[in-house]
Amino acid sequence: MADATPHDATPHDATPHDATGHRTAPRGTAPRATARRTTVGIVGGGPAGLLLARLLHRAGVDCVVLESRERAYVEQRQRAGILEQGTVDALRESGAADRLDREGIVHEGIELRWERRGHRIDFPELTGGRKVWVYAQTEVVRDLIALQLADGPPLLFGATVREITGADTDRPVIHYRHEGRERTLECDYVVGCDGFHGVTRAAIPEKHRVSHERVYPYSWLGILADVPPSCDELIYAHSRRGFALHSMRSATVSRLYLQVPNDTDPAEWPDERIWDELDARFAVDGEWKLRRGPITSKAVLPMRSHVTEPMRWGRVFLAGDAAHIVPPTGAKGLNLAASDVIVLARALAHLQRTGDTDLLAAYSDTCLRRVWRAEHFSWFMTTTLHTDPQQSEFQTRLQLSQLGRIASSPHAAAELAENYAGLPIG
Repeated sequence: MADATPHDATPHDATPHDATGHRTAPRGTAPRATARRTTVGIVGGGPAGLLLARLLHRAGVDCVVLESRERAYVEQRQRAGILEQGTVDALRESGAADRLDREGIVHEGIELRWERRGHRIDFPELTGGRKVWVYAQTEVVRDLIALQLADGPPLLFGATVREITGADTDRPVIHYRHEGRERTLECDYVVGCDGFHGVTRAAIPEKHRVSHERVYPYSWLGILADVPPSCDELIYAHSRRGFALHSMRSATVSRLYLQVPNDTDPAEWPDERIWDELDARFAVDGEWKLRRGPITSKAVLPMRSHVTEPMRWGRVFLAGDAAHIVPPTGAKGLNLAASDVIVLARALAHLQRTGDTDLLAAYSDTCLRRVWRAEHFSWFMTTTLHTDPQQSEFQTRLQLSQLGRIASSPHAAAELAENYAGLPIG
């Protein structure tokens, strides 16, 4: 959808200034409380906001990141753990992949299971060499924060953004509270990486904002267990008892999920019940065995899809969960956020080099094409592998037929592999 109010101008020199217009801090240092102007104001210091800041920094585009939480909280948030090839390439380009390349676990496929049979999807063979990496979002954030504070644009923790004004002018303003004082940050552009419950989306007038949503009739019970993984690659299991997923965090920590009814209380699932149910859903002919160990955490994750259109209004852009949410089945959430900011960073760098605003004007349309593709793939993986509480035997047979098609057709397998490993960005 084209932006109805495009206001573009070549960015000014926007290293943070005080009230008199003098610079308050050299590039790459933390800003003082008097920082008032920048080229790009980034709301949200999660992986999307931090990756955008790093890409802009390397392109010579000034920015400031405002994060409402304190650093310790941000670095401990548990989120996704699968990185697409394109996300890894961007982290390498930004200089943030040293630890990822040392510690990340490369996966060249996944296994599908149904009716006691297993079938492996070989990513490199089906995609021309693309892979995925197991590396927790928590670790990505820690790496990006360390770089940002050592050699990067200003990053303020505990900066609570109240609202964005002037979205359809050439100087939008971020109003925020930091260190007990109300402050403002004048920007050429504002990027909302502040998640579904953030304030940036409200800068798009409600009458011009369209939301699409689907809530699924089941949730995931996710656990972390201090036990080596029982598999070398992720296992996605369809079962008449419900879906199950075997993932991992490291060589010694397993991450597993069970489909459960919405509003499930984790306390209803003692450890032995969880392991017994996982055993039943992963059952496969052969010698494979599920390893059991101490469960260190349990949490219920709701399943839903959401898209907000457009992703740009005037000088305000939405990225990541601020614009879209996918169910976790397709491992798209973090990667979709990364692709948004990669597209935006390229557009802003192009503007700075050439003065041409065409890529910025196309941002929403460019991103939404990929967003809807990811939404469809996530819906496909979710509805193919989960058992709806109201599901008929006819619907179950359709799911089994689809899984059989993937196992027997290189074309169907390649479609899954290409989407899972990540389509080209932009």
